[in-house]
Amino acid sequence: MELTFDSRYAIGPNESKNLDTEGLRKNFLIEKLFLRDGIHFTYSHYDRYMAGGAMPVNEKLKLETIEHLLKEDYFLSRRELGIINVGGNGKVEVDGELFELNFKETLYIGKGNKEVYFISNDPSNPSKFYMNSTPAHHSYPTKKVTKEQANKIELGSLETSNHRVINQMLLHTVIETCQLQMGMTELQVGSVWNTMPAHTHDRRMEVYFYFDLPEGQSVSHFMGPVNQTRHIWMQNEQAVISPPWSIHAGAGTSNYTFIWGMAGENMDYDDMDKSPITELR
Repeated sequence: MELTFDSRYAIGPNESKNLDTEGLRKNFLIEKLFLRDGIHFTYSHYDRYMAGGAMPVNEKLKLETIEHLLKEDYFLSRRELGIINVGGNGKVEVDGELFELNFKETLYIGKGNKEVYFISNDPSNPSKFYMNSTPAHHSYPTKKVTKEQANKIELGSLETSNHRVINQMLLHTVIETCQLQMGMTELQVGSVWNTMPAHTHDRRMEVYFYFDLPEGQSVSHFMGPVNQTRHIWMQNEQAVISPPWSIHAGAGTSNYTFIWGMAGENMDYDDMDKSPITELR
């Protein structure tokens, strides 16, 4: 098993507006999440957020601590973890208890669980466990959430190319967490815009993970302050860090699905500073 990670320091809007394409990608884009029989994490200093992926093929993968980064005996010593399977059917074992996790199903694991393993049911169609983790002050029970159990919100229209269904999976109306919130937004056929009109939320940061993107298609992700927007071209199964001061929206060359994850002091999903489309620069 291979465990890899990288760390991204937080920068402000004044610094980011001077970055070129390479600089934007280096600071905010997470290009590779899934390694064969490996686990990879990116540690962001925005709210100490971690985004990663586990892809068991021929091995049962253990979620190990990252000693010189977390400085804890085990990964969830002072953290919580959200997992959404974006690959083949599999299992997650949490302190000896097995949870079946199929495509687009979610698992929340609370602070204090010592041993977490990832298993694929079929090596020829391996699971891809996309993970978000945040610091936690309290231990809540481990719980699986299916799409049927999620809060569903339908927004937009085909006429404005943003007809989408938001599946709120790890949200306080569905499950108790300390600060982690996760969900999945599915763009309907013929629609390409997500999170438009755009918004910011200064009391929490966010990470987007794009997937379900057909081969040969891409998403242009928009970020930055309302009056200083930038874009990053993204491919299937890549993630992007969105600071609290940044909008986070995208348009694809096809419809797609993306997973959003948030953390910070604000647990109110609807607390947003909305930006009229005509005021974007």
